[in-house]
Amino acid sequence: MADKLLIVMVNTDPANPSELGAPFFQATVAAAMEYEVEVILTARAGELAKTGVAEKLFVQEGSEKSVYDFIKDAHEAGVSFKVCTPTLDLWGNDLIPEIEETVGGAYVISEAMDDDTVTFTY
Repeated sequence: MADKLLIVMVNTDPANPSELGAPFFQATVAAAMEYEVEVILTARAGELAKTGVAEKLFVQEGSEKSVYDFIKDAHEAGVSFKVCTPTLDLWGNDLIPEIEETVGGAYVISEAMDDDTVTFTY
């Protein structure tokens, strides 16, 4: 049985904030279940790594909890956040403090191909 969950957020568009709750919530739950969990933000979803972006987004209209609050909850539960190198070219280097590492495509592929890892993409 796999002991690591890799969540790759590549197709999720911050312009549709209702899509953003599930990946962060599932990451938090998996970390609480004591799985190793990594969330990699890339492409359009990589914009969430930029300071100030996720703080202005809300999964549900009228909610007091921002997408950034979901990210902080996941990080506090033990989720490791990474951003892909090309994302920095798109959105810049002013990253939220929860981003622990910048990784490239080879890292994502090697982790996804590991037998001990289950990969979800959003």
